[in-house]
Amino acid sequence: MGRVRQTLGVRILVVDDEVRLAQSIARGLEADGFDVDVVNDGHDGLWRAREGSYAAIVLDIMLPGLNGYEVCRTLREEDNWTPILMLTAKDGEYDEAEGFELGADDYLRKPFSHMVLTARLRALARRGSASGPAISMRVGDLELDPALRNARRAGTTIELTPREYAVLESLMRKAPDPVAKHELIDEVWGIDFEGDPNIIEVYIGYLRRKIDRPFGVETVRTVRGVGYQIVELIASL
Repeated sequence: MGRVRQTLGVRILVVDDEVRLAQSIARGLEADGFDVDVVNDGHDGLWRAREGSYAAIVLDIMLPGLNGYEVCRTLREEDNWTPILMLTAKDGEYDEAEGFELGADDYLRKPFSHMVLTARLRALARRGSASGPAISMRVGDLELDPALRNARRAGTTIELTPREYAVLESLMRKAPDPVAKHELIDEVWGIDFEGDPNIIEVYIGYLRRKIDRPFGVETVRTVRGVGYQIVELIASL
């Protein structure tokens, strides 16, 4: 007898015009128990997103008909808050920023590992679609706002670059557990990142200057031999 595939009852919509890639993503997700629908252009993707009930949408940016930005913007304008993970072959913080400003929830650059994609989708599915943007995260008095892509502490708004936001989000999502350096690189810069891995230290420094030092706390901590963590502290102001 053939093996019966166990499903999670979680539906994912994959919208990508690279047919072989889209099919590969679908096969991998189905092997992990997801139910998957696949379309290959923006118009079909928008129609499916409107008509179906999905836990998350994997949405490529470069699509025929309507590009991913247009699909994302239209859904959000219609108050459809199904979590969206955007895919792109582009490289640049401005591309990420545009996607986030239009309401995307997460971002992956091609090529990426199936393991990372699945982990991101599981996180988005757990977060769910509410009647508005994703709920903010809080550790101590530090709050991260996914709608405005900034942070707040002691009544003060802290502006973050897209990359700073992504690093802080990864740390806060797993707090108080430490996050390994290689995990941060995979999640924020992508598994194909070939630059200097010490870029992590640079961005941890940026975060400390913005969210810790002005408030007299040490929320972002180094865990020697492991990575970094966010701890629950209250500003001394």
